[in-house]
Amino acid sequence: MAAKQTEPVTFISLRKLSQGVPEPQQKETKTFTVEDAVETIGFGRFHIALFLIMGSTGVVEAMEIMLIAVVSPVIRCEWQLENWQVALVTTMVFFGYMVASILFGLLADRYGRRKILLISFLWGAYFSLLTSFSPSYIWFVFLRTMVGCGVSGHSQGLIIKTEFLPTKYRGYMLPLSQVFWLAGSLLIIGLASVVIPTIGWRWLIRIASIPGIILILAFKFIPESARFNVSTGNTEVALATLEGIAKMNRSAMPEGRLVEPILDKRGRFADLLDAKYLRTTLQIWVIWLGISFAYYGVILASAELLERDLVCGSKAESQSPVVVTEGDSAESHSPCHCHLFAPSDYRTMIISTLGEIALNPLNILGINFLGRRLSLSITMGCTALFFLLLNICTSSAGLIGFLFMLRALVAANFNTIYIYTAEVYPTTMRALGMGTSGSLCRIGAMVAPFISQVLMSASFLGALCLFSSVCVVCAVSAFTLPIETKGRALQQIK
Repeated sequence: MAAKQTEPVTFISLRKLSQGVPEPQQKETKTFTVEDAVETIGFGRFHIALFLIMGSTGVVEAMEIMLIAVVSPVIRCEWQLENWQVALVTTMVFFGYMVASILFGLLADRYGRRKILLISFLWGAYFSLLTSFSPSYIWFVFLRTMVGCGVSGHSQGLIIKTEFLPTKYRGYMLPLSQVFWLAGSLLIIGLASVVIPTIGWRWLIRIASIPGIILILAFKFIPESARFNVSTGNTEVALATLEGIAKMNRSAMPEGRLVEPILDKRGRFADLLDAKYLRTTLQIWVIWLGISFAYYGVILASAELLERDLVCGSKAESQSPVVVTEGDSAESHSPCHCHLFAPSDYRTMIISTLGEIALNPLNILGINFLGRRLSLSITMGCTALFFLLLNICTSSAGLIGFLFMLRALVAANFNTIYIYTAEVYPTTMRALGMGTSGSLCRIGAMVAPFISQVLMSASFLGALCLFSSVCVVCAVSAFTLPIETKGRALQQIK
């Protein structure tokens, strides 16, 4: 009898369990994040369009930066400039870049990556066109400084690409963006070889501004970053963006509701120096500064080596035309004062520039299999070595070979640090982290002209040793970075 009385209790217990497991309700409340959506949608047609449009920002940036290297001999002649005055042009371009880069990074984290990218392109194109009408050296320096301000916002294109790409594709697609920088460099050198001798450097600047203007029209096909929108509370806009990407890729969205925390504290400089990121930030700044110093040092040194015959055996006899301005005697100018590039010099610049893509396959393998830190430390160490090898007396072919390898290595360095910086910081401070890094690295770019265009004339070996030493410091700093981002999902909050 006692056992029978316990049966109702068992029945009630089963009844409570059945009521406590509402399976249909659990399915309705399923949620997902932007990271889940990006990984579920996968790679497709949208990302190819994104790669082509945002990657093309590198074409415009390369043309504006490389423009100084090909125009320097001409403005030296036209305005009878000293070495330091030629170097000052490049330095002021990067000064403008440095100042505006932090500002654009702050604004991008607060108001959106796409808006800042559009503003930077409009700014850059406007002042680039004005540069072609410069009446004097002072105006030329000022207007190119303004162009540098505009170019500093182009890095937002890389951030947009990074925030839309699935994790496993970032290590492959982002290094391939180097192709666009290469295309821009080759395009401006090729244009210079044709335009400068015929219609002049002013028309070269006008023609070089056309790709930027065209690209502005293409930005309407790329949406604002979904990661940024959810961080500001615009979940519906972010969801619509993700659904549009899924439709374009013919893929499916994750089940459930998009849920992300609203992040009010965005784009704060103090977050970069928070205990969690302090060491990483400081080491990244050192690396960016050194890489930029080496990269633009190589570019400007290439122009100087060709223009001024600084390497023994590179040319037995200068074949570049010597220009004597009106009212000046030939004795008032040294042969190095006013050398224009000969066709062979443009060919050498094109060959050495092609080096920027030479190590791309190895760079991609290193980034994805060795990791970002080890890959960067290896390429920085090799860069240091090749700077020293540049001091060897060699033939013209040997000089081209050394410049080719140096351009390949410095390009690989930039590829890796761009990827690492975009991956290591969370969404709330990613644009600011990239902006401050880009700003600090311009200090290296500002110093590089005075080493390549001034110190190199006084002490060739001293300049090369300085470049090499900085690369060694960067190699050590890269190897000891505290965070490895290979295979890691992008962080939304710190």
